[in-house]
Amino acid sequence: MHRPLKQTDHPGYTYVCECKQMVGKRWLSLLLLVFVLVGISTDLLREAPAASSNISKSSSARIPVNPQGGEQRDGSKSREYKGIPLKANLSVCHASFSDADRPVYCCPAWKDADQTLLDFEFPDPSSPVRIRRPAHLVDEEFVAKYERAVGIMKQIPPDHPHNFWRQANMHCLYCTGAYDQMNSSALFKIHRSWLFFPWHRAFIYFHERILGKIMGDDTFALPYWSWDTPEGMWFPDIYRKGALNETERDAIHLREAAVDDFDYVDHDLASDAQIADNLAFMYHQMISGAKKPELFMGCKLQSGVEGWCDGPGTIEAAPHNTLHSWVGNRYNPERENMGAFYSAARDEVFFAHHSNIDRMWTVWKKLHGDKPEFVDQEWLESEFTFYDENVRLRRVKVRDVLNIDKLRYRYEDIDMPWLAARPKPSVHPKIARDILRKRNGEGVLRMPGETDGSQLSEDGSWTLDKTITVRVDRPRINRTRQEKEEEEEILLVYGIDTKRSRFVKFDVFINAVDKTVLSPKSREFAGTFVNLHHVSRTKSHEDGGVGSKMKSHLKLGVSELLEDLEADEDDSIWVTLVPRGGTGVNTTVDGVRIDYMK
Repeated sequence: MHRPLKQTDHPGYTYVCECKQMVGKRWLSLLLLVFVLVGISTDLLREAPAASSNISKSSSARIPVNPQGGEQRDGSKSREYKGIPLKANLSVCHASFSDADRPVYCCPAWKDADQTLLDFEFPDPSSPVRIRRPAHLVDEEFVAKYERAVGIMKQIPPDHPHNFWRQANMHCLYCTGAYDQMNSSALFKIHRSWLFFPWHRAFIYFHERILGKIMGDDTFALPYWSWDTPEGMWFPDIYRKGALNETERDAIHLREAAVDDFDYVDHDLASDAQIADNLAFMYHQMISGAKKPELFMGCKLQSGVEGWCDGPGTIEAAPHNTLHSWVGNRYNPERENMGAFYSAARDEVFFAHHSNIDRMWTVWKKLHGDKPEFVDQEWLESEFTFYDENVRLRRVKVRDVLNIDKLRYRYEDIDMPWLAARPKPSVHPKIARDILRKRNGEGVLRMPGETDGSQLSEDGSWTLDKTITVRVDRPRINRTRQEKEEEEEILLVYGIDTKRSRFVKFDVFINAVDKTVLSPKSREFAGTFVNLHHVSRTKSHEDGGVGSKMKSHLKLGVSELLEDLEADEDDSIWVTLVPRGGTGVNTTVDGVRIDYMK
């Protein structure tokens, strides 16, 4: 039906199809679909009474909480696809849903399944190494060339893979679930799991090479927004110019005096104080809270609906999510463009933001001795598809993007003061422990199963309409140094449910005695949960939406934190959940407990 996509000598490429034949076949397909739907509807109407009876009998039963953080099914269905790497079913691209559960359509005009799919090939080892530099350090000549290439990309015909908006829609395809997983009705999504880092690395890799092709420059490298350093914490000025500019941004946040707020809590801090908060936050997200691969990379998403998980790594949660929202226009329904996943890549600063996210991956890996993140074949063999700079559709596996030396790019080194920004307790640990011992339980939320459920919602969850505190038992104390290195102590906040698809954020603190002074700069800070207008829809809407809503979980590494608070030998700790900006009203949590992670 489709001929292969082609590239001409001119930057404005062409896409060729047999249009009349294609339209005729589409009408025939639609007529067949109507007949099928009528038949299905008739069958459903006949079976409706029996189905209603079954639902009414089980509606009062509460779904048990899965220790992984999602909702556990009844167990009658086996893990049919367990151990199978993930990949998208390219033969069917369908309408999907935005972060606020609104219908969106980001499918290409062609069917990728009809194109020749080639395996990924590494660049020639003798080719130039592309050097990505901080956005605030690039010169005017670079900016002019970069801006001109993005302008050309925006003028390429809209049905061509190199068109800027089609590039943006690649992100929409894989973040909203426009493709199902192969051999499953489960949606193929790459956020909030261990696919987050490798997919985005491949995406910006090809975007960079396409821009270089347009320029005729095989050394071109995307700049990175170095928001982890004091000099880079302002919005990069180059993205206010020409084709790099975007009107749908937050004018208040992007005024020249503003400093990025990683924690996305409007403290109205002076620049120096905000920078200090950000550096302490980075220390936690990169070091003390990310000692194990799953904590940094995200949960182990597996194939099939039952393999779903919703647990982003530290950097994906923030600053990734928070800066997306910080840049997006507050007057748009989902803070489009940057503030919503489906539209985020429509702003070219997306690629600078994700270049720094990718850089954080390289830094974290060096901090951990360049050891493999995971050895699971499910991860290594999972695959994505992208069009390369020569308009060839490429199959890219996770294992293909693990070594940036082979990909022939690197990051220009800069100072990273957050490496030495280890926070200190806001209250001396000995004083804090004396205060905590005297707590009589007044105003303290009890764990599920205890008698006082005054702050619990109807389904037995906790509503985060205000700050809540709970005492959590620690099953193992007096662990040796070797035991701590082998197993990280984890604070697990499980069964997180956002009742409405909106931005939600709450911070977690341990042994906090003065809630008025708490911030990421406090050693009591254990981590943050950020929901970027996110719906955990797991199954194709064409499959009836069954099981389409899953709960999230938050895993926080706390071994180093407990040592600094002198609480590593205590048999219990006090955990405080602090909703931010009134966003906890529609959020519930099933519980908190201590786990361990190897």
